[in-house]
Amino acid sequence: MSLPSIAPLVSALHDGRELLHWSPATWDLRLRQGRHADVLARLGVAAQEAGVWLQLPQAARYHLEAACQHTELAHEVRAIARALARTGVPVVLLKGAAYRMAGLRAARGRLVSDVDILVPRERLADVESALMMGGWVSTQHSAYDQRYYRQWMHELPPLRHRGSVLDVHHAILPLTNRLKPDSALLLAAAVPVPGEEGVRTLAPLDLLLHSAAHLFHEGELEMGLRGLLDLDALLRECVPDDTAAQALLARAQALQLSRPLALALRYTQALLGTPVPLRLREGLPGADPAQPAGHRLMDTLYLRALRPPHPSAGDRWTPAARLLLYLRAHALRMPPHLLLPHLARKLLTPAKPHEDA
Repeated sequence: MSLPSIAPLVSALHDGRELLHWSPATWDLRLRQGRHADVLARLGVAAQEAGVWLQLPQAARYHLEAACQHTELAHEVRAIARALARTGVPVVLLKGAAYRMAGLRAARGRLVSDVDILVPRERLADVESALMMGGWVSTQHSAYDQRYYRQWMHELPPLRHRGSVLDVHHAILPLTNRLKPDSALLLAAAVPVPGEEGVRTLAPLDLLLHSAAHLFHEGELEMGLRGLLDLDALLRECVPDDTAAQALLARAQALQLSRPLALALRYTQALLGTPVPLRLREGLPGADPAQPAGHRLMDTLYLRALRPPHPSAGDRWTPAARLLLYLRAHALRMPPHLLLPHLARKLLTPAKPHEDA
């Protein structure tokens, strides 16, 4: 019995010009094969080296681009792990890097612009020193920015390394925030990434809760739809039934994140039609969008602000909704005596690249 031929895939790996002869059916089959063999990134490189990249079908380029970025991300994560190895502090990934390295559905089609990690606050100095010795440098140089991050925020000033950006968190919300999830609980439940020594991610339910906290305590919602899609994918994969829903409710309560979870459930259902177990809809006030009582103002704001930031997707009230949610996020983040001077400074100072304050 003869084995199915993989000659087209092998030929294209050697000479990217072979990709120009693939039919849609061939692309469908060989992409599946290449993904399982973890050689899609090599196909992308072969196409670029042969000068035929722009001649490939757009859908195919999408898959190859995602695979190439996955490879680059893995290299960067390993570099971080090597830098921190002497400290004994594992790399605990957050957000997009965690989704991709853990192979979660939320990573599908999601570009990862930077790497976020969580470390114990008491080891922050050791971690920063090890990273700087490894070649990472701070992107924030003003005295105010340094004080802002180190005194009030939940992370170091962003660090840059070979074109990528690393955010080192010691908490998932700012120190001045009203909600204070316990980082020790998150770190204790972190799970290893198979095949990656010294690399972990937050546990799946914790990734979901962090995503909710980040989106609904974040004032700049231009990427709000992407955040909502993250939540949709995490809910579908990690909370398929009432048993998982009960575990999520308990975890949210333990981490003081029941309120952002309720908002996440409300607006993923309202805007994306996300299936949410009955236990969640009944267990959290405000989680069910079918019950508008007491939530009309928030609906007015979020149902506008979470849409794509394009004029065709909004109305004349959308800019005002975004502004009010920006102010709400900062009010949650900082007490008034810190908030007012900070907002005044931001209004008077042009934003820097990668600034997320």
